Amino acid sequence: MKLTTLGGTGLKVSPICLGTMQFGWYVDERAAFSMMDFFVDAGGNFLDTADMYSNWAPGNPGGVSEQIIGRWLKSRKNRNRMVIATKCRGKMWEGKDGEGLSRSHILRACDDSLRRLGVDVIDVYQAHWDDDVVPQEETMAAFDRLVKDGKVRAIGISNFSADRLASALDAADRQDGALYQTNQAQYNLVYREDYEKATRAVCQSRNIACIPYSPLGGGLLTGKFHRKDNPDTHRTDYIKRYTSDKADRAVRRLIELADDAGVAPLQLALRWIMAQPTVVSPIVGASTNAQLGEILDSLKADIPEGMIGELTAASAKD
Repeated sequence: MKLTTLGGTGLKVSPICLGTMQFGWYVDERAAFSMMDFFVDAGGNFLDTADMYSNWAPGNPGGVSEQIIGRWLKSRKNRNRMVIATKCRGKMWEGKDGEGLSRSHILRACDDSLRRLGVDVIDVYQAHWDDDVVPQEETMAAFDRLVKDGKVRAIGISNFSADRLASALDAADRQDGALYQTNQAQYNLVYREDYEKATRAVCQSRNIACIPYSPLGGGLLTGKFHRKDNPDTHRTDYIKRYTSDKADRAVRRLIELADDAGVAPLQLALRWIMAQPTVVSPIVGASTNAQLGEILDSLKADIPEGMIGELTAASAKD
């Protein structure tokens, strides 16, 4: 894979990021090690996780995905080759600062993530979602402290509105502090409006790289599932997010165009998102190496000229 620069961070990342929410949930540690090995052997170097992954699973207190990654990094002795992104904000301990984007939560959560990952510095540290209770000046000052202390190389956000992203940047500017440089947004062929309507313009104006999550619509854009299907439980809620007649039409056109090009629908869907302004490295999840291999093959897929634009037009129709 050819590495590319992640916005203004200066970090060189693979064109696809391996999401690891599934590690310690429906992918056990042995399979996770194998998957990360497979990804690196294919040229990948970008992993995304979060401190809370996956505390909704029975017996999982959170932090398990980070721990698995940490043990793999130690075992493979390849920390310098990898770009590691993680997130904070979710509830990780009891008490008033057990969750949120307060200074006390961010600083403690970062130290905890560093310990679980077994690293000296986190490459990209992200606010998992917004916190409208804590003043943004406090949040940005805490992230700036982590950058100045050398615990974090770059900071980013996830699930922020355009207005809140812009106001956070303004708060950082007033304090002459570190700025958000990445945006992990929910963005795909059938979920476009939230990002494209306003957030993308902010990212373009401030050189913020988009690392979209759910680029395959929770599996809907693989062409293997329909919104009326009853897929396995870890996909059900994700596919329900994209339930609409408009999405159905877009998926049907995606499948038609993929058939014309002789590629898998998921490969065309990934190439579409990768072609969008500000997008650097879509975050993909997989259950098996075979699934990950099909995803990575999208980088080599021969997509006819004009097909991306045709898909853009088809998915924008009401």
